[in-house]
Amino acid sequence: MKTVHTTKELGQEIRARRKELGYTQGFLADYVGVSASFLSELENGKETVQLNKLMDVMSLLGLDMCIGRRGE
Repeated sequence: MKTVHTTKELGQEIRARRKELGYTQGFLADYVGVSASFLSELENGKETVQLNKLMDVMSLLGLDMCIGRRGE
């Protein structure tokens, strides 16, 4: 598991996983039902992103989001 601290780091992880699976931005955007520009902004770390769409993208990529308290 990798800890991310910024939207840029989150976007980098999403991009890396998408590429690992061999998906293009267009394919993933169409499949999830978001625009390609949304996906591009997400991967580039745009700070104002719709959480429900983020969760849909992560789900399709097989990624989980975990919340933990630092130091525990």
